[in-house]
Amino acid sequence: MSEFIGAPATTWNRVEHEDMKVKDWIVPSFGKLTEGFDIVITGIPLSRSSISASAASEYPDFFRKSWQFFSTYSIDDNVDFRHLHVADLGDVKMHGTNILQCHTNIERAMMDIQIYCPNSFYVQIGGDHSITAPIVRAITQHTGKRVGIVQFDTHLDLRATESDGPTNGTPIRQLLDTGVVRGEDVYNIGLHGFYNAPSLIKAADEYGVNRITLKQFRKNGAEQQIAEVMNSLKEKVDIVYVTVDMDVLDITYAPGVPASTPGGMRSDELFDLLYEVGKYDFVYGMDFVCLDPHRDSREQQTVKTGVYAFLTVMTSRFVHLYSEKNTVTM
Repeated sequence: MSEFIGAPATTWNRVEHEDMKVKDWIVPSFGKLTEGFDIVITGIPLSRSSISASAASEYPDFFRKSWQFFSTYSIDDNVDFRHLHVADLGDVKMHGTNILQCHTNIERAMMDIQIYCPNSFYVQIGGDHSITAPIVRAITQHTGKRVGIVQFDTHLDLRATESDGPTNGTPIRQLLDTGVVRGEDVYNIGLHGFYNAPSLIKAADEYGVNRITLKQFRKNGAEQQIAEVMNSLKEKVDIVYVTVDMDVLDITYAPGVPASTPGGMRSDELFDLLYEVGKYDFVYGMDFVCLDPHRDSREQQTVKTGVYAFLTVMTSRFVHLYSEKNTVTM
């Protein structure tokens, strides 16, 4: 048990049958941390630290509600990944007003999860992007390993903490300033347009952050781009954490993202990139952040895109890393 994790608002019960939905597949294990799960999911309902007005704190709940719309069968890979053991651990408990206390709770919850679920792949559903800093702090503290970051984002998230505090604009800067990660171990993919100030480019240069623009990625393609990044990281770090800021998507594909912009990534491009990420066994965990369901379309277009992105990673890991479980094909 972890005192920092509680049951979420939306719950489903696992039900084994021929045509399983995602809601039937994931095991509810709220606050009960245990070994034996390939993947564990934790909701982090925090958005008070968002620079833009946001109800991203609601996304973990809407994420779960959307499980009913997806099956455990991938037609692209012709596999049913139901044999992956996946648990929903519930939501990290948030303080009503104190952002630093919320970050402390996230860090302590992540420590507990790693202790009691030591062999799992860790997925966090935010919440705004500020949650990434306490998660990565907990990972480095627990493992003692050198951690690299692959960041899908429109923004560098390198605002100065002195002026901006522990917000969704500063998670990478927080980790760099405190020496938790090194700039050379951060790869930001998807930067585009007119959304990063010169001072942030200067900071990226000073820290040595690797920047891959959307145009560069499109020239390389998903497989080559991720292979280049992962091969480079493998020479330097022990494990990799992936953070997906949904504002990397073009506003047309992500109406539910407060900071979404024109000129961004298509949803299929993000799915292709995440499929490639899922192939690598030294990827330790990941998060999905900055999605406000209340800004979304009536059909919950962006919410469903986020679930699809998550399931894309699950499919890739099942196909490429869990070959002994890869027995269900059609």
